[in-house]
Amino acid sequence: QTFFDGNLWIITRRKKTNTESNIRLLDVPKRIIEKYKGLARDGHVFPVPSNGSCNKILKDIGRQCGFKVRLTYHVARHTNATTVLLSHGVPIETVSRLLGHTNIKTTQIYAKITAQKISQDMETLSHKLEDMEKNICRAI
Repeated sequence: QTFFDGNLWIITRRKKTNTESNIRLLDVPKRIIEKYKGLARDGHVFPVPSNGSCNKILKDIGRQCGFKVRLTYHVARHTNATTVLLSHGVPIETVSRLLGHTNIKTTQIYAKITAQKISQDMETLSHKLEDMEKNICRAI
């Protein structure tokens, strides 16, 4: 449905925690939904496989890609939280809501701070301080 910001959102409730979950549809997911429109039965957007089926497919994909880690739905969820969201600057509070966590401490388990993320953050700080220094020097 269209939300307050004019974008399309999936608005649902999590089964496990019964918390509201709002997920904005970005351009790529919109195109995927359009491509598979009408293929699912019983009112779903896509066919809904069981957790076991998902894990079997992910395991096959991981094996074909030569991954050493056995891919599962949980690993995919964890990777999305850490590699995609947190490492690209999405605030932990937002990640917590996206994951449907009712307690931010649960999300903090996902929040591994990598050396790369620390380096990026320090680089950002360095640029901000340089800009501040230039402004101070101009004012003097």
